Amino acid sequence: MRNVSGRYTFLGSFPSEFPDTELPEIAFAGRSNVGKSSCLNKLLGSKKAARVSNTPGRTQLINMFDVMGEMTFADLPGYGFARVPDHVQDQWKGMIEGYLGGREQLRLVVLLVDVRREPQEMDGMLLFGMREAGIPFLVVATKVDKLKKVPTERSLAALKREFALDDGEIIGFSSVNGAGMDKLWKRIDAAIR
Repeated sequence: MRNVSGRYTFLGSFPSEFPDTELPEIAFAGRSNVGKSSCLNKLLGSKKAARVSNTPGRTQLINMFDVMGEMTFADLPGYGFARVPDHVQDQWKGMIEGYLGGREQLRLVVLLVDVRREPQEMDGMLLFGMREAGIPFLVVATKVDKLKKVPTERSLAALKREFALDDGEIIGFSSVNGAGMDKLWKRIDAAIR
């Protein structure tokens, strides 16, 4: 596992015209309140790199981080049930689609889903779009610390089945106890090489 603690730089928040760092990029996507910011903070070894909130829709722009001068992390706005007007949700959709469709540096999209929830149609639509566009992805089922082992395994199997995922395309993850951290870093490292 990497030790990134403190070795990242916040590049800024962008609606478009993203910085050209020439570094390989890893994007983090998912529904509002799925745990994207907590996952990023765990990976970066910080409690405050990405702002964690109980309010859905806190991330409204694409937040970018230079990680050790080796890669860029992009924290995409959450989609789904955020308490924002429809026109703002439409702007986010356009921003996310523009980012995913236009970044030559993009090497992997980490799609976060909540292991405690049924497979969501919006997640399936995003996966379909990434498959069609040939964008590499990894599904990360967050909050595995909230369930016991058997329910977690059942939920991961249901997600795998519903989204037609291969074995290497889904992992369980906890930002609380670090479950899945090594597997996630291995996939990120493989994607940027």
